[in-house]
Amino acid sequence: MADFIAKYADASGVVHSQTAQGATAQEVRERYTRQGFLVYSVKANRAGISLSGDIALPGRQRKINLEKFLIFNQQFVTLIRAGLPILKSLELLTDRLTDTKLRPYINAVREDVRKGELLSEAFRKQGIFPKIYVTTVMAGEKSGSLVEVIERFILYQKLALAVRKKVLVSLMYPCVLIVLVILLMVFLITYVVPSFATLYSSMSAQLPTITLYLIAIGTQARQYVAIYAAVLAGLGALFYFWSRSEAAQEQIDRIKVKVPLFGDIWIKYQVAQFSRVLSTLLTGGIPLIQGLETAADSLGTPLLRKTLDKAGQNVREGQTLSGSLAKTGIFPRLSVDMIEVGESTGALPAMLTSVAEFYEDDVNTKMTAVLSLIEPAIMIFMGMFVAFVLIALYLPIFSLADTIR
Repeated sequence: MADFIAKYADASGVVHSQTAQGATAQEVRERYTRQGFLVYSVKANRAGISLSGDIALPGRQRKINLEKFLIFNQQFVTLIRAGLPILKSLELLTDRLTDTKLRPYINAVREDVRKGELLSEAFRKQGIFPKIYVTTVMAGEKSGSLVEVIERFILYQKLALAVRKKVLVSLMYPCVLIVLVILLMVFLITYVVPSFATLYSSMSAQLPTITLYLIAIGTQARQYVAIYAAVLAGLGALFYFWSRSEAAQEQIDRIKVKVPLFGDIWIKYQVAQFSRVLSTLLTGGIPLIQGLETAADSLGTPLLRKTLDKAGQNVREGQTLSGSLAKTGIFPRLSVDMIEVGESTGALPAMLTSVAEFYEDDVNTKMTAVLSLIEPAIMIFMGMFVAFVLIALYLPIFSLADTIR
């Protein structure tokens, strides 16, 4: 399958550019034509540019809006429960989708199902839907319980999104505070300090050493602030593009693990995500080895993906899941012990759910505790910096006052 950039117009005349996969350009053109679009051109995506304009790198998958995709699945399940066939449900939902980026892919799924393909295969061919979703749908088709497994996927995604949002909200205030502190420091150094330097030079005052150093830094920063900003922006851009490679992400993950406090929180968050995904898959009837592969792919961390690949290989060789995870040296001992109990009692999916819930609560508790310490630390640092600047700038004024007396 190759990537192509298709330029087409919809029924209302709006022109779109969409990245699509297909064996040939003609196949992509015919697919969009069958969907009722007027195709202008289909060109090979040799530059690796995705729909959103990002650079498509190996191992990078185009993303969909998970919240809107969950709404689609909720409606899909409701229609199937009401007795509508899968094809008719897809036709109804395609015409009513509000997400313009999702509509072409659901259209393509509908066309593949109409040709007689399985629903899971139709979703897989699009190359944009999460692997856990495709595997879940496949399990539902094989077991005859499609509605139940999709509902489990919806429940899992809602819980995962809720935990993610809670973590992001917790980080929002410290991040805003750090940005404000940096802006205050830049303002003091590049504007306030040079203004005092001009005042003191006109008075020919004898300045203390601390004031001379501060004025030298402030004057230089004011002259070269644009250059410094450009250099920082360039370094940020270089880091961004470097960090998109698989090897770079693995190195960043290894650094994250070693960071005090946050490394432990990060590992526990990933373990909670892995446990919930694997529990959802096992409950849906997916075999353990296939569930491990899917759970590893669902994690956005190359380090843990490789770790779980090694664990999956050990499981294939006949070792237990708990023993394989213990050999990685990354999974917390408590999680390994809980999984071992689940294996020995035959209640592995339920125990994995317990692991996920335990570590999600632990992450929330530790994040709250760490952030409660970071905020006063930032305020103390800001106060010390402002006090240093004020003392350095006003010390000569006090000396001049003593001289006048």
